[in-house]
Amino acid sequence: MAGKHYHFTGICGTAMGAVAVAMKQRGFTITGSDEKVYPPMSDFLRGEGIGIAEGYRAENIPQDADTIVIGNAISRGNDEAEAALDRRLLYQSLPEVMKEQFLRGKRNFVVSGTHGKTTTASMLAWLFRSAGRNPGWMIGGLPRNLGRGANFTDSDFNVLEGDEYDTAFFDKRSKFLHYLPEVAVVNNIEFDHADIYDNLDEIKLSFRRLLNIVPRSGRALVNGDDPNCLDVAAGAPCPVERVGFGEDNELRIEAVHYEPDGSHFRLAGEEFTVPMPGEFNVRNAAMAVAAALAGGLSAEEVRAGLASFEGVARRQEVRGEAGGVKVVDDFAHHPTAIRLAISALRQQYPDSRLWVIFEPRSNTTKRKVFQDEIADCLGGADIAVISALPDPEKVPLEDRLDPARVAESVAGGRGRHLAEVAEIVAAVAAEAREGDVVAVLSNGGFGGIHRLLLEALESRRTAV
Repeated sequence: MAGKHYHFTGICGTAMGAVAVAMKQRGFTITGSDEKVYPPMSDFLRGEGIGIAEGYRAENIPQDADTIVIGNAISRGNDEAEAALDRRLLYQSLPEVMKEQFLRGKRNFVVSGTHGKTTTASMLAWLFRSAGRNPGWMIGGLPRNLGRGANFTDSDFNVLEGDEYDTAFFDKRSKFLHYLPEVAVVNNIEFDHADIYDNLDEIKLSFRRLLNIVPRSGRALVNGDDPNCLDVAAGAPCPVERVGFGEDNELRIEAVHYEPDGSHFRLAGEEFTVPMPGEFNVRNAAMAVAAALAGGLSAEEVRAGLASFEGVARRQEVRGEAGGVKVVDDFAHHPTAIRLAISALRQQYPDSRLWVIFEPRSNTTKRKVFQDEIADCLGGADIAVISALPDPEKVPLEDRLDPARVAESVAGGRGRHLAEVAEIVAAVAAEAREGDVVAVLSNGGFGGIHRLLLEALESRRTAV
C-alpha cells in the first residue's frame, strides 16, 4: 500500500539497495542504514531520494516505520535488530519482502547450485532482456550486459540467483525457498557453507525442499551428470528434465567444440555459441538455454542473446596487462570451482605459463575440510601461491586450514605459501616473464592485489 514505511537495516547490499529503490518507485516511504556507506551504492540510493544513516543505531529506525527489513549480514547484537525486537516491530527478511512485493504471481526462474549460478542466472536474464521480455533480476554478481546486480520491473519474468545460504538470523531456511519458482535450475550440488551445514546430506535436503515447491505446471532442470542432483530430483513432485553430456539426459549437450575465445555446442537439436571458453561455461550456457526455451523464447532469440553475452565481472576478467603479463581476476573459492577455472584458463591461454594466486577467504575454505582437495586442484597451475587466511581467529584452530601445508602438498613442488599481499606482489614482479598469466582467485578484495600487481609489473617494465 502506498505510503507504507519500510526501513532497511543493511541497505547498501546489492539486493537490499535494488529492492529499496524499486519500492520507493512504487510509492513506499524508504529509509535505511548501513555501516559500509560508499559509492556506487550510496550514490545510487541518494540519487533516488533515499536517505542513508551511516552506522547502526537504535535511533535510526523512524518512529513511524511499519516494517524493518533486516539484511542477511545482520546478527543479534546489532543495535537496530535489538531495537526492532524490543519495540515489537514487524520485521522481515529481504527474501520475504521480495516474495510479497515482486515475486507473487510472476514467472520466477530460480538458478541454484554450488557452482555457476551467478553466470547462469546472468546469461538467462540477458536472454530474456535481449529478446524484449524486460525481466526483473537479482544476481549476486555484476553482469556486464545488465549493468547492475539487481533490478525489478513490471514484467512477468524474474530471474533470481537462488542461494542455499540461510535467510536471516531469525530464519535459517535457504533463501531460495522464498522465491516461488516456476522453473528451478540446479547446476550441481557439493558440500559448501561449512559454517551453517554439517554435511552434504543437509545441503541436499535444502535442494529437495526447493524442488518440493516447484508447481506441477513448472519444471526443474537438473544436471543429469551429477549424482547428487539426481538423488535430490528423485521423487520430486514437479516435472524434471536432466541436462548434461550423458546419454540418459533428456536435453543432451552434443557436438561441443572449444576455442580460446568461445565454445560451440548443440542442445535440443539447435546449435549455439557462447563467447566463453571451458566445459563449465558450456554447462552453464546449456542450463540457461534450457530455461529460456522453457520460458517461451525461440531458438533464434536464444542464439542471438547468447552470442552477445558479455560475461560477469570477476569471472575470468582480465584486469590489465603490464610487461607482457596478464592479470586475471576470478571469484573461484571452492576446490571444484578452482579446478574448473584453471582448466578454462588453460584452454584460453594454452601457450602461457600460469600463476594461480589463491586467497582462502570463504567460510568453507578457511576450514581444513578441503585441505587435500585445494592442494590437488592448485596442482593444475605452473606456479601456485596460497596466502594467509583472513581473520583466522574466526575458525577454531583444530578446524582451521593450514596454508603452508597446502603449499607443501601441491604436486611437483609448484606450491608456495606467501602470507601477505606484499610478499606475493614482490614474488610475481621478480619472477613473472612476458607471456605469463597471473590469475587471482578470491571471493573478496584481497587487499587490492590486482592493482598492486599491475603497478609492480609496470614499474619493472619502465625501469628496464
